[in-house]
Parts: sequence; C-alpha cells; structure tokens
Amino acid sequence: MSEPTTTTTPLVKVLGDKTAKALADHLELHTAGDLIYHFPRRYDERGEHTDMRDLQIGEQVTLLAQVQSVSVKPMRARKGNMLEITIGDGSGATLTCTFFNQAWRERDLLRGRWGLFAGKITDFRGKRQLNGPAYQLLKADATQDEAVEEIEEFAGALIPVYPAAQAVPTWVIAKCVRTLLDTFEPPDDPLPGAVRANRNLVGIGTALREVHRPSSKEALYSARYRLKWDEAFAVQLTLAQRRARSAGTPGRARPRLEDGILAKFDAGLPYELTEGQQSVGAEIAADLAKPHPMHRLLQGEVGSGKTLVSVRAMLQVVDSGGQAALLAPTEVLATQHFRGISEQLGALGRAGELDGDPAGTQLTLITGSLGAAARRAATAKAADGTAGIVVGTHALLYEGVDFKDLGLVVVDEQHRFGVEQRDALRAKAAVPPHVLVMTATPIPRTVAMTVYGDLETSTLSQLPRGRSPIASHVVPPERPAFLDRAWQRLREEVKAGHQAYVVCPRIGVAEGDEEEPPGDNEPARRPPLAVTEVAPLLAEGPLRGLRIGVLHGKLPADEKDAVMRSFTKGDLDVLVATTVIEVGVDVPNSTVMIIMDADRFGVSQLHQLRGRVGRGSAAGICLLVTESVEGTAARERLDAVASTTDGFRLSEIDLEQRREGDVLGASQSGRHSHLRLLSLLQDSKLITAARAEATELVGDDPDLTKYPALAASVAALVDEERAEYLEKG
Repeated sequence: MSEPTTTTTPLVKVLGDKTAKALADHLELHTAGDLIYHFPRRYDERGEHTDMRDLQIGEQVTLLAQVQSVSVKPMRARKGNMLEITIGDGSGATLTCTFFNQAWRERDLLRGRWGLFAGKITDFRGKRQLNGPAYQLLKADATQDEAVEEIEEFAGALIPVYPAAQAVPTWVIAKCVRTLLDTFEPPDDPLPGAVRANRNLVGIGTALREVHRPSSKEALYSARYRLKWDEAFAVQLTLAQRRARSAGTPGRARPRLEDGILAKFDAGLPYELTEGQQSVGAEIAADLAKPHPMHRLLQGEVGSGKTLVSVRAMLQVVDSGGQAALLAPTEVLATQHFRGISEQLGALGRAGELDGDPAGTQLTLITGSLGAAARRAATAKAADGTAGIVVGTHALLYEGVDFKDLGLVVVDEQHRFGVEQRDALRAKAAVPPHVLVMTATPIPRTVAMTVYGDLETSTLSQLPRGRSPIASHVVPPERPAFLDRAWQRLREEVKAGHQAYVVCPRIGVAEGDEEEPPGDNEPARRPPLAVTEVAPLLAEGPLRGLRIGVLHGKLPADEKDAVMRSFTKGDLDVLVATTVIEVGVDVPNSTVMIIMDADRFGVSQLHQLRGRVGRGSAAGICLLVTESVEGTAARERLDAVASTTDGFRLSEIDLEQRREGDVLGASQSGRHSHLRLLSLLQDSKLITAARAEATELVGDDPDLTKYPALAASVAALVDEERAEYLEKG
C-alpha cells in the first residue's frame, strides 16, 4: 500500500523528478498542498456528441470526427503560422479547425486519425470553424465499444481547466492532480464543528476532492462554497483580531473644545455643511475623543467635500495641543491641499503673523523639491509644534522630519502609498496616532469589508450645493466627424470664458516604441498617445490660437507649480496633461475634459479624471475618445462610464470587468496565500456571514487558543506579510 500523501509532502515524492521540477519552475508548486490548492479556474462541460450536419454558430459542441487534411500556413497579418485541419464525420459534412503558432500538433493530428474535438462553433468568412479546439485522439486500433466509452467520458464530464504555463499545460496539471488524489490524505478539518453546522459546510477532504474531480454540479458548488468560506473566514478572522487589538491599544484622546479653533472655523464658514459632512464629522469627532487610536476610512465621490471633513478633524486635534499631518501622493496635490486649506483657514492659519489670529495655528508644506533654507524652516515648525498642520508628500517620511506631538495622520488617496510609507509616518508619533484614510475612488462594500475590514468606514455620498452635473459621451472611431465636433465644442466653452483639460495616457514617445501585439481576434494597437506629441498637434491644428499649457510628472517642481498657477488664474485656456491631474486639482472654471485613448484607462481612473470638471456653477462635459469599436470589452467599459456618474456603481462594474487579483496586496514572498476562489463582488453574502462568525469567535477567544488548527490555517492563507498589510492599510 502506498504511503499516504499529506499537504507537506514534496511533489517529487509523488510525481517524480521531471514533473515536480516543471511544476516548481513554471508554477511555483512545490508540495502536495501547493498542488491541491491550485484550483481549476473554470470547468468545461462537454456538450452531447453532435452530428456535424446540425451545427449552429455559437454552439458548444463535441464532435467525433476524422482528420481529412492537414496544412501549415504562414500568417500575413501577424508573425507566426497557422495549422489548419479539416475534419469530417462520414456524413459528407466537414469543418475547419485552426491552431495559431502550434504547428507541432501536426505530429499528432495525422490524416485518417479519429478523435473527439470540442469547442465553440464560429463563423469565419462564411465558413464554420473551431478555433483552437480541445481534442482527444482515440486509440488507432480502438474497438467501437472502446470508442463509445471514451466518447461518454469526454462528452459528459465536468473537465477542470487549470491556471497553466506553456511548459505545463492544463491537461498535465489535471493528470498530476489525479495521481496525487490516489494517495492524498486530507488534513484534519480546521473549522470548528459549530461553524460547519451553522453554515452547512462540507468537510475539507470532500471539498478538496470534489473541486478537482466533481461528481456533479451540486457537489462542485458545495466544494467551492466551502473553499471560498475558508478564504473569507481567514481574512475576516485576521481583521477581527486587528480590530480587537486596536480597541485595546493605548492612545491619546483628542476631545473637541467648545471654544477652540474648530469652533471659530465652523462659525466663519460661508456655507452650511451637507448632512453627510455633519454626520461623518460627528463620527470622526467621537473617535478622536476616545483614548485609543482611530482607524477610519473616509470614502466619497469626487467633490463630495472629504477635504473639509479632514480639516475639521485636524483642527480638533490642534485644539487638544496636538499636530496633524496630511500625506498626499504628488507635489501637485500636496501643494493644492496646502493652498486650499490656507484659504479655508484664513487668519486662523496664520497665527504669529501680523494679520493672523492669535487663537489659530500655522501650516507648513514639506515636499522633496524645497530648497535647503525653506526645508529647514518648514521642518523646524513641525519639530517645535509651531505648525499645527503639516502638509506634504513622501518627503514627510524622511529622516529629519520630526513632530512635537503628532496626533492625527490623514492619508489622501491611500492606494498610492505602500504599507511601509504609511507606517513610517505613524512611527513619528510618541504614542500611536489617530489615522484617517481618504479615497475618492468608490469602493464596493465587500472590498471595503475585506481590504479595509479593520477600519471603520464612513461614506460621503452627497455632493455639496452648487456642484454642476457632468455629461459624458464616447467619441467613437466609426464616426470620425465626432472628433472634429469635440474640438469645436472645446473652443465654444473657451469662447464662453471657461477652460478645458486634454488628458493623454503617457508623457512622451520613447525611442523604439512599436505597435502592441494583437490580442485574440483584435488588430495590433499603436502605442498610446503622449502629451508631448499631442500638445503641439493641437496648437497647430484644431486648437490654434488658444493658450495651451503642458503638465506631467517629469516637469521640475517649480515648472509644475507655475503651470498650475497659470491655469488656476485663468492665464491658460487648455491644459494638456497626464493623470497627474487625476486627484486634488480644483479649478471651478474648467468645464470640458477630452480624454484621448480613453480605453487605455481604468474605470475608476476615468471617473476620477472627469471629476475635475463641473466643479463650479457651469455644467461639465467629458468626452472619451477611443479607437475601440462596438462589441469590444474596452468599448463596453467606456459606454458604462458614459452611462452613469454613480461612482459606486462604476466601482462594481470595474470589479466585474477586471481580474480581482490579490486584494490583500502584492506578495513578495512567493507563498501561495492569495485569494483563489473568493469573488469580492459575487460572494458578498458569504463575506458578510464570515465576518459575523469571525467577530463572534474572536470576541470569545481573541488569539484562537481553543482552535490551534484554525489558527494555523489562517496563518497559511493570510501570511505574515499580508497580515501586516491588513493591519497597516
């Protein structure tokens, strides 16, 4: 009897040297546990055996057919070759099968050989074909009974399709898994029996077998549900432990004063706060008054007033004798924040100056481009506490930037920062500071629960009064006159006294730029448009005579600042820029944005960009210029953006259309601990249930000492690096 295989057994003992080395080199699978948790990404369900005379375009079929001809042809439109075979089933009907850059298959697909061919029937120039079909050749001397048996197995099963590599295709992985399952002994089930019973979950051994070799659709559903539960539960347990520890971490209470700077600031506001700003402000004020650190995520639509909410929180901390630091991802945004907050505070931000309010505080700005003298002055204000509010970029994290009493860290557009960078700023406080994380990228509820589950979440959904609507339209390649009309529309807005943005995907044209290789059934794409090539073309062409400025990340800091000042003052009509304007740029007179090669941007990025217009009393217009034709995924994405300004709906569309990836952060360890099956969009009920169970379990047993197997399972799925990511996020 073979020795049982456990999750820690090296694959070389199960599969032999050659196969184990291929799995290790190409897929980073080293142990039986690695392979057993290398789940299929989908399942092909073979259709019933089909008569070739009855084929319909778009139908999924499995055909018993004979190879009648084989040829290899060079491709004109792209590099490589195409293997083309003709198959027939004896009825007189034939079908073409094509394989791109797989001429080696000619060795197997010999004329006269019978086999099973499975795939989707497509139409190419009026001829039916199978493009890259899966196939299984029958034994050359198979009897009729053997052929029928093979057909039954091939046509009726749920066949797993694995994430694979060119050197290790899916059917090799499937064969390895079948070999492994012959001797595999599953681990003891780590889930407490009560949780399994409450949630009607199958055992771990059953789940691992059925996910690879499903006996039925029902069994596969139960297996995948259990394995998804394990992933969700591991993350939620980790987050519940973080919340429990955070609640017990000593901090410093920063209660609101009745007659401090914040009260004077509120009294001087020329407008009323929205209901959302009031309620979220009350939540944050209550958190700051507690003697342990606040960890709160503030999300809201572009222009919903998050910055004002954060300013009020910072002033509450200053009232208590502490300091606040606002960390921004770019110099443009940091400078915008500094100027915007200075204007909002007025005399309250100029304490100690001739026209300052003695009851106020001071602001200072620290960025990497500051000269030596200005840097010394700014860091001195932070170190001695003169500056109650310190705004800056990554430069705040450097050695030599110290604080007298850092009480609140505000991180704007947090996804632009790494864990270490955020942590470095928090470490500059004598006691753990309060933390407010802000994002204008709306986050679906399940993503917030999973990625930011150790943070309390506040959402601003109302736009302040006076914000104007934004109309968005796709400018498509099939209507070339539309692009001419787009430039005409921009000129009309400038003539009416307004300003415009033209956004490009990159800064300049690099030497050696070539067309991007084609995707499946798509033509080769030219390199994306660049600011440095588009700006002169516009100045000499459709926007001749307008005052055009250029802004991108590689400009010197003083030049960037000068361009933004000119645009803000109205000395420029059009700003041709990269996504450096994506966040924080606030010019109320801007009413038009034209985004070139809009299909090269993500959904959330497009939504952020168009939020730069319509910020004043005049309505905004956003035009999405693309070469993507109707019916492509890129065009569907743009049509979705044009159809709604609801950022939360767009965030769900974004999640639907892209691979969710590893939501727990990019792994540097190479360990296989990311989410494999859990869908943050589709599994919202499961994630909510896992969160409830995790909160209850951790409430009774914070360190899971009663459940050592569960603790070990959590550590395997959420390794130390990801645990830190969740803790610091």
